[in-house]
Amino acid sequence: MRQINFVVIFVIALALVLFGIENTEPVIIHLAPGMDIEAPLCVELIMAMGVGAVFAWVFSVWAQVQGYMSFGKQVQQREIRIQELEQDVQRYQVKLEEQSLLLPAAKVEESDSEEAFAQ
Repeated sequence: MRQINFVVIFVIALALVLFGIENTEPVIIHLAPGMDIEAPLCVELIMAMGVGAVFAWVFSVWAQVQGYMSFGKQVQQREIRIQELEQDVQRYQVKLEEQSLLLPAAKVEESDSEEAFAQ
């Protein structure tokens, strides 16, 4: 994956250099009333791409921060669910022990009733 990223970045940089060599005419950018910048077209486009790259990086960092925050909430919800399930398991174990205590008594009563039928 790193090789692919390197190739993509290299091709973009090469394209910018070739574009810059061909476009050296000065152009004027009007930022605000009374605020004009005059520079070669290639410099202005490279700066615009740089600003776009910074915005893309900031957006990427922001998306990662949001992902970490939502991941933390998911972990908390899963911990709560795990605790609920552990409590359910404990309740079921208690019920199972109670029922297992009742089963031998039921077997004794059944054997007594079977003996009564046999007679």
